[in-house]
Amino acid sequence: MTTRRIGILGGTFDPIHCGHLDIGAAAESALGLTEIVVMPANIPPHRPQPIASSYHRFAMVALAIAGRPRWRASDLELNVGATSFTTGTLQRFHDEGFAPGELFFILGADAFAEIETWKDYPAILDRAHFAVVSRPGFPAAGLAERVPSLRPRMTTPAETATRTRPSIFLIGAATADVSATAIRRRSASGESIAGLVPPAVRQHIEQHDLYSAPSSREPGADAHRAPAAGRLHGQD
Repeated sequence: MTTRRIGILGGTFDPIHCGHLDIGAAAESALGLTEIVVMPANIPPHRPQPIASSYHRFAMVALAIAGRPRWRASDLELNVGATSFTTGTLQRFHDEGFAPGELFFILGADAFAEIETWKDYPAILDRAHFAVVSRPGFPAAGLAERVPSLRPRMTTPAETATRTRPSIFLIGAATADVSATAIRRRSASGESIAGLVPPAVRQHIEQHDLYSAPSSREPGADAHRAPAAGRLHGQD
């Protein structure tokens, strides 16, 4: 049995919010992960252009995970300077000496339901375990019906020790009913986002006026905004 269990939590994180943290924490607890790497995407392929720059998105990730000793923020995708595909990310981990059985790609059940559209599918499923966590209105247990072709790969965290090849672990857990889209809309309209993001992230958003209506921003407020668009396969 491997001693390294590395969770990879990827997404646009525009901004990172309590739902993302709940997903990561659920996977960490259920699978006994030794580390969680939280990785903002550079140019995600299936999302609109991020509002906040890579600079601010990485900063918010670092603030959000402060105090979680086994979590770390990674700028791996941000430094690539190209479209962020999960298959490429996993290959970079392999190049660093990690075996597929040591990697657990963490995502919500709603995002995993689109797995058949991902680059290098189905080969990508052999490059890591997938840790799929329930989202409000989208239980992980329902994925066997949504993606029946993958049913043989699906299992529960209780079977982690017996799985010799990359598998899909379905994790039923309560996660915050929140999305980055809703947070940006609330912020732009002047509504409170308290409780939707960690306090330090809320302070960063407000201090830098990241998601207010464009007409209300101070001159130069977009100085750190990225010109590129898209997301690594992850969660909103």
